[in-house]
Amino acid sequence: MRPSMLCCRHWLLAVLLVFAGCAHRVPAPVAVAPVSPATWRQVDNQLLDASRSATRQAEVYAQGSMEHWRTRVYQQTDEQFIPWFSGYWTQEWLSLKVGWYSLNNRGDAGQSSWRLAEYLQEQYQERVLAPVALEIDADEIAGEAMEFYVQLLRQQLVQIGNRYQLPAPQLDQHLGQVLAIDLGPAAEQRASLAQLLRVEPIARLPAYGPLLQQLRGAAATERDSPAPGVAQVAQVTSDKLQAQFATRGVAGAVAAAVGRVAGALISVGVAGVRALVQDHDREGLQAQTRRDLGAAFDQAWSRQLHDPEHGVMAGVYYLGRQIESQLQAPGEDAAGVESP
Repeated sequence: MRPSMLCCRHWLLAVLLVFAGCAHRVPAPVAVAPVSPATWRQVDNQLLDASRSATRQAEVYAQGSMEHWRTRVYQQTDEQFIPWFSGYWTQEWLSLKVGWYSLNNRGDAGQSSWRLAEYLQEQYQERVLAPVALEIDADEIAGEAMEFYVQLLRQQLVQIGNRYQLPAPQLDQHLGQVLAIDLGPAAEQRASLAQLLRVEPIARLPAYGPLLQQLRGAAATERDSPAPGVAQVAQVTSDKLQAQFATRGVAGAVAAAVGRVAGALISVGVAGVRALVQDHDREGLQAQTRRDLGAAFDQAWSRQLHDPEHGVMAGVYYLGRQIESQLQAPGEDAAGVESP
């Protein structure tokens, strides 16, 4: 082999080794400049605006869901509870129960009406609230409103990150310093804003359950009481039935005086007259019951919708307050306006 060819081969081998070394060389990492404090202040203001906007949209969602729930409760009340309650044999059965309650409570009308309310509550739950809950549950609306709020906030965060070209690690660290849920020192009672926006659905967060439990604390106590309007209906019904006892007592005494056969006929006759009277008064009883239930239910519905501590929007308001208190700059009010 000629020396010139050997020299060329050596030169080519040297070039290939240089390229191979370059291919295996790891490029030096490029340092990412930290985000300036001024930019973070702008980001925080954008997050506050996003939170307020998401809260308003969640309110619209919750209102619509509660309107649907109320409509279904009204329909079920008209179709199932009121016809059952105003029926002749139901009223007869209720009168027996009120009489029994009065005997056991030694004539205490207050205790009689309360025990009747408990019974009517069971019937209202079975005939109205439970069937409606299979379609839409007021208790679940609170969780759905929170999920909707977080989804909207998550969408806005993507836009904010792109707008300011925020490095993902720095943004995650910044959001990790904001406590979105702070119920106690334990880890399962806390969640950062970064965790809240990262976990889908938010029900997977360990702190989600304790938050719902706290928000529903007072509502759970109220559920042990008669449903809205049931106690009022029970009071009116108890008073009316107890007022009828005197008339029934006279009919019973007359029947006992004339003997067993004649007494049975008189009792049947009295029952027939009462059935006609009850049928004649049924429309009025239904209208009164509908008014009593409707007025009380509307008040309870409004409280459940607007109560900032335990209503269906309580979870959204809690998250909004948490974010507001930590991202809002000193000297600004809740609307983001500098105080004088």
